[in-house]
Amino acid sequence: MKAMLIARRELNAIVRSPMGAIIISVTLLINGLLFYNMVLTEKLLSGQVLEQFFYYTSGPMMLAAVALSMRLLAEERQNGTVILLNTSPISDAEIILGKFIGAFVVLMIMVLLTLYMPALILVNGKVSVGHIAVGYLGLLLLGASVLAIGIFASSLTRHQIIAVVIAAAILVPWLVLWKLAQLVDSPLNKFLNAFALHHQNFRTFQTGVLRLDSVVYYVAVTFFFLLAATKVLEARRWR
Repeated sequence: MKAMLIARRELNAIVRSPMGAIIISVTLLINGLLFYNMVLTEKLLSGQVLEQFFYYTSGPMMLAAVALSMRLLAEERQNGTVILLNTSPISDAEIILGKFIGAFVVLMIMVLLTLYMPALILVNGKVSVGHIAVGYLGLLLLGASVLAIGIFASSLTRHQIIAVVIAAAILVPWLVLWKLAQLVDSPLNKFLNAFALHHQNFRTFQTGVLRLDSVVYYVAVTFFFLLAATKVLEARRWR
């Protein structure tokens, strides 16, 4: 599959670049500090500690997803290498999919490197392996959604900083929809809560409850923005 060639190329580029190492190292450092200062220092039951771990880990993970995605297409356009991609025998959908897979593998490795933290809770407290598995599934689904949004933002510009600004302009209002829901009446408040990227949809994973509608929600968000990025590439190809 041609997309896997792009994925391998992107994975090697991220792993070998200093920026990739910095993103992973800083994210893991922040996660470790948050785990110690905001989770372990609170007097909570083991299950509550695990819930707080997933909640606090999701923030740095989303920032890392944006940082990983900002260069995926913007840098290609800035360096002029996007012309080589456009003239190669590979479709725009395969380009987007390959870049997404490459960046997602890095994100997945980074997230899984935090496993020692819930392992400490498991050893010293009473939590289930299923709760840990569901929580990590939620982190990966949320990360995939943010990564897809970042790729879409990166497809719109040749400047990485502008790509970050566009991604933030999409993400920040989406993340705070649950706050807006508190200011409006039913049924609009229920819709806003259900549509919010993090609050209600991620809470089910955070508490160890696997709900199909939350899984479908994140898969749909990921698919939509990858499709949108593909359409942007197609539109630029025919200019």
